[in-house]
Amino acid sequence: MNQKITRIGFIGLGRMGKPMAINLLKSGYDVAAYDVRHEPVRELAELGARVAQSPKDLARSSELIALAVVDDAQVVEVLLGADGVIEGVGPEAIIALHSTVLPETVQMLATKFAAKQAHVLDAPISGGEAGARARSLCCMVGGKVQLLERCRDVFAASAAEIFCMGELGSGAATKLIVQVVTCINMLAAHEAEILAEQCGLDFTAVQKVLQASSAKSFVAENWLDRFKVAQNPIEVRRRRTEVFQKSLRPALALAKDLGLSLPGARLTERLLPRIMGIEEN
Repeated sequence: MNQKITRIGFIGLGRMGKPMAINLLKSGYDVAAYDVRHEPVRELAELGARVAQSPKDLARSSELIALAVVDDAQVVEVLLGADGVIEGVGPEAIIALHSTVLPETVQMLATKFAAKQAHVLDAPISGGEAGARARSLCCMVGGKVQLLERCRDVFAASAAEIFCMGELGSGAATKLIVQVVTCINMLAAHEAEILAEQCGLDFTAVQKVLQASSAKSFVAENWLDRFKVAQNPIEVRRRRTEVFQKSLRPALALAKDLGLSLPGARLTERLLPRIMGIEEN
């Protein structure tokens, strides 16, 4: 149970997943890679990863299976669908969910994998593609402490900060809170930008003031170079908008289940196309 993890399966080689998988290879781990797209898998293979033909195939040779796919539906499909991880997972294997999902999804998956004597950790991440490349991600983990300690070195290949949040599902809940705060800060940064423009102010100068005042935020500081990135093509900004909207929807769904309205998050989700500059103000 406490044996050092050496064999890792990584599923989902998108903006966050691909650099995370590369970090694992650079750290000396034996990595098997899977994605529905051939190009990122080929890129990982050129760096030394083994190519898995399916999630089931990947699970057969992995002590730790890490997922960085888009949402609850993709997580469930990859883990429980045809040729899914659950069909190949071995006893004492660990499934680490780096995706933004609902706590109830985590609990359901843990029950399913317990029948296979395998374990689930919810280990969502924050920090974006740049954070993954710089190995400066924040990882918030829910589940048994002994499982986290077994995975800590693996997570540290991409995360500078690793927080144990409590029981299973608490990492997922924390990530939803992070997304609410991040996206509302995006609305604030957007409105600061348009106010500065209309007042004839240099927004980069305004950003320095924001960082030296009570308005300080990571989003405001990095608004034009990591979030909105106005020089990006409209299609790139549209895809990023969809990613942020999808990341807010689980939080809104959880709030509804809890009898909460979260009006700020709901407004931000609706305004994200305007915030990201793909709709007129």
